[in-house]
Amino acid sequence: MPLDAICIEALSRELGPQLLGAKIDKVQQPERDMLLLSLRGPSGNIRLLIAAGTGNARVHVTKASYENPAEPPMFCMLLRKHLVGGRVLALTQPGRERMLVFDLETHNELGDAVCKQLIVEMIGRSSNVILVGEDGRIVDCMRRVDFAGDALRRMLPGMLYRFPPQQDKPSFFETPSETRTAMAREADESVPADKWLLSHFSGLSPLVCRELSYRSGGDYELLPAQMDAFADSVLAGEFAPTLLIQDKKPLDYSFMHISQYGETVQEERFDSFSELLDAFYTRRDKAEQQRRRGHELTRSVRTARDRLARKLAGQKEELKRTESREEVRRRAELVTANLYRLKRGDRSLVCENYYEEGCPEISIPLDSLKTPQQNAAALYKEYNKQKGAQQHLSVLIEQEEQQLDYLNSVLDELQRAESEKDLADLRRELTETGFLRKVKGAKPERGKAQAPLRFVTDDGLEVLVGRSNVQNDELTNKTTRRTDYWLHTQGIHGSHVILRCDGLEPPQRSLEQAAVLAAYHSQGRESGKIPVDYCMVRFVRKPSGSLPGKVIYTDYHTLMVESDEELVRRMKR
Repeated sequence: MPLDAICIEALSRELGPQLLGAKIDKVQQPERDMLLLSLRGPSGNIRLLIAAGTGNARVHVTKASYENPAEPPMFCMLLRKHLVGGRVLALTQPGRERMLVFDLETHNELGDAVCKQLIVEMIGRSSNVILVGEDGRIVDCMRRVDFAGDALRRMLPGMLYRFPPQQDKPSFFETPSETRTAMAREADESVPADKWLLSHFSGLSPLVCRELSYRSGGDYELLPAQMDAFADSVLAGEFAPTLLIQDKKPLDYSFMHISQYGETVQEERFDSFSELLDAFYTRRDKAEQQRRRGHELTRSVRTARDRLARKLAGQKEELKRTESREEVRRRAELVTANLYRLKRGDRSLVCENYYEEGCPEISIPLDSLKTPQQNAAALYKEYNKQKGAQQHLSVLIEQEEQQLDYLNSVLDELQRAESEKDLADLRRELTETGFLRKVKGAKPERGKAQAPLRFVTDDGLEVLVGRSNVQNDELTNKTTRRTDYWLHTQGIHGSHVILRCDGLEPPQRSLEQAAVLAAYHSQGRESGKIPVDYCMVRFVRKPSGSLPGKVIYTDYHTLMVESDEELVRRMKR
């Protein structure tokens, strides 16, 4: 949901004491519509996230990590010039609108103190971040609006900044209770209560309007007591940061308890709105960010996978045709045994089939342009051709099925890639295995491959999780002790997981937590309970000449576990 005015008011009250007097040390722009400000304030170091994208505009303190581009964007460079070293004087929300204004004290080129404003507008598609100078003119903005837009709201450097036009309807919270009640009594009874609220008052979101209607007991009724109680709680600052979860995925969030969904939605309470927004957008955007980051590489791998699958299907069809080779051999021997009956120009041979009980007659088609001996030789040649094809295709199909399985495992890893470094490792792996071509003249990717993901169980045992097939090989075959434990999901693609236990028998709780990590880092992440096999590393070996990530294991046991994202986050180190 878009961040509504009430949530922004709650955020303003929460962030104000933390930011007042804080000094801006660093400005980063990890994405086109996102800023990260590092500040030092009375309460310590703060990382403030400012986003102005459609559907994700927000401001909050964050603990999430973001990867910065190699070259900072021009807007980021400009903000560094104007903001680094400045202090936050005030944080306000003008007119309860969906915007926040940071009043800043900075210094100009001469070292004189000047006041500037960083304005964050969180208004759907028009969301923007604008830097305004002390003269009220726009220094620059994240998203420029030229002369094709609203004549009063042109966002270009040098133009006077104007606040968004106010809505032509009264504020719900500034309207007296008696007036709200009178308006509700005169409402059109054919219009749903939530639609009526949204169209007659400002400051309310669709979710809040639906909740007030639900609490009033019907779709077409609004109780004055419910409206008054809601308005009083907001004006008193009684906010409860609440995350709404459906099917273990974040659905929405609010500043109060939401009852309209009943038991289909669960609620998770947070201590602050920054924690709520950080959790909601981190969880919601993670899959989309991964998909966007690896889109081109995923498309290349999927194209190679589909091409190989079509080729494999054709080869299997061709192999199926070779199943008749024994029948061809029998016909060749029958023709050879009955050469005395044939003469050039015969179109068929009718003879006893001594390969079947009772020797029934069989008719064998012949080429009338060939001699009987040539017909027999042609049948033997066809048999040998099919026999050779069967042997060759069997080997080829086995190799290509392994390649297809490997490409499917890479696609699974691409879905779980969390950063550009993960993608770089996978790209390097695909190039080394020959599935991607080396680009002529391209500079080799710098930097070493990343270390495996590291976790710690509740018993204090270290767990390592491979990020790619190559890393899975190194983790399982090179960097672990033979007495450590190896885990992998049964029958589906996933990462190799190593539970380090220094030669001791690991506690059952640690084995189960390591199995949860294996389930989470696999194709079965969303599949409920799945089997995870585990054994000592000494029982795992890599077949000679096999592709990265392929192993064979014995002497294993199986645990049934379910992926648990909360546990994974808690164990992460």
